[in-house]
Amino acid sequence: MGVDDPSALPPDPRRDWSRLDRAARDAAYDNNAAVPDSAARAAARNAASAAYRAAHPGALDIPYGTAPREAFDLYPAADPAAPCLVFIHGGYWQRNSRELFACFAEGPAAAGWSVAMPGYTLAPEASLTTISAEIGRALDWLGRHGPAHGIAGPLVLAGWSAGAQLAAIHLSHPAVAAGLAISGVYELAPIRDTGLNDALKLTDDEVATLSPLRLPITRKLLAIAYGTAERPALVHDARAFHARRSADHAPGPLIPIAGADHFSILDELRRPGGVLVRAAIDLVKGLSA
Repeated sequence: MGVDDPSALPPDPRRDWSRLDRAARDAAYDNNAAVPDSAARAAARNAASAAYRAAHPGALDIPYGTAPREAFDLYPAADPAAPCLVFIHGGYWQRNSRELFACFAEGPAAAGWSVAMPGYTLAPEASLTTISAEIGRALDWLGRHGPAHGIAGPLVLAGWSAGAQLAAIHLSHPAVAAGLAISGVYELAPIRDTGLNDALKLTDDEVATLSPLRLPITRKLLAIAYGTAERPALVHDARAFHARRSADHAPGPLIPIAGADHFSILDELRRPGGVLVRAAIDLVKGLSA
C-alpha cells in the first residue's frame, strides 16, 4: 500500500477518546516515548545547533518585543532578495527554544535562502493566546525590519510540532507569502484531556480560535507534512487539515514522508536538498505560477 493510502493508516485513538484512561490519552501525544532514542537525538541536535550558532554569530538574539524570549536569530543569505524561511520551534508550547533548532537552517541556507527563527514565551508563564500574539508581533517586526537585516525576500512561515500550529494560524499574516506546517497539532480539544494541559490550561475560547481545523481557510499556499511513523493522532490531524483545505480549494500539497518519525522528519529540513527544503522551494515557485 502507498504511504498516502487511507487504508494503510493506523487508527486514530481519539475515535474512542471517551473510553481511554488518562495514561492512554497522554500516550496518544507522547512523541518522546514513541521514539526510543529521542533523548539522544535531542542532545545531538542541541550540540549541532550550538555549533551552527557559533559559526553564524552575526545576527543573533535580536529583540522583537519586551519579554526575554521575544527575540530572533537571523541567518541572512548573501542575496537580500532571497526567500526567507521563518521557522517556529516546537515542544508543545512549553519546552525548547529557538537556539536549539539552529542546525535546521543548514538545508535552506544551502539553497541560498535566509532563515529567521523567532523565540516565544513558554507555558505556563504564557497562555497559548499570549504565545500566538508574540508570533504575530515577530512577523510584524520581520515585515518592517527584515530588510534592514538583509531579509527582503518572500517569507515562508514554517513550524514543527507546536510550531506548526502557530504557523498555520498565522498563515494569513500580511507579511507571509506561504507556509510549511510539519508534524503539527491542528485540533486542540483533545489536548485538554492530557497532562500537556497542566501547563497550557486551554480555555474554550482558545480551542475554538487557535485550532487550525476550526478556523476559516486561508487561501495562501500551505504544504502540510507528516512522517508516516508519527503518533497516529498527528498523522490524522495532518490529513484532516489538508482535506479541509482541499475541500475549500485552498492550494498546497500533503507531504507524507515514508518512515519518518516526529524527530527524524526534520532531517529533511536540515539536509541540503531534503524533502522539506524542496517543498519550501516549490512553494516559492508556486507564488509566481
